[in-house]
Amino acid sequence: MQLSATPYEERLTAPRSWWVVCFLVGVSFALILLPFGTLPLLGGLVGGTAAAAVVASSYGSPRIRVVGDSLIAGEAKIPVSALGAAEILDPEEARAWRTYKADVRAFLLLRSYIPRALRVEVTDPEDPTPYLYLSTREPEALAAAIEAAKAPKG
Repeated sequence: MQLSATPYEERLTAPRSWWVVCFLVGVSFALILLPFGTLPLLGGLVGGTAAAAVVASSYGSPRIRVVGDSLIAGEAKIPVSALGAAEILDPEEARAWRTYKADVRAFLLLRSYIPRALRVEVTDPEDPTPYLYLSTREPEALAAAIEAAKAPKG
């Protein structure tokens, strides 16, 4: 697999505030187990924090990558030759495209804690997906990487 001219990789990690919430979930479990003694209290703190951290980490685990001739977004792998124009969405436009402008056939990799996005048209006539909606912290860099991967090699 040949690497793209402008490699791009991004992990859609959960924001820092979510990790504070994970600790607070652990504190809540500890308080629930407080009447049973110190050892259950510590077990509740550690277990509750760990369980909440696993949930937050798994929700923030999708990656967006441009590798070779493909765009890999979460579970989807799309050849860049099947992609059309990319539109950078500011926070207002991104909110519109994930709510009332959304098409039910579209592929959405969205995270509400990431305000900006990239909307990429799918030009493959065999694919019923009209576009990809990708939450990204760097839509300009992602669009540039997709265009670089589409450019003829040589």
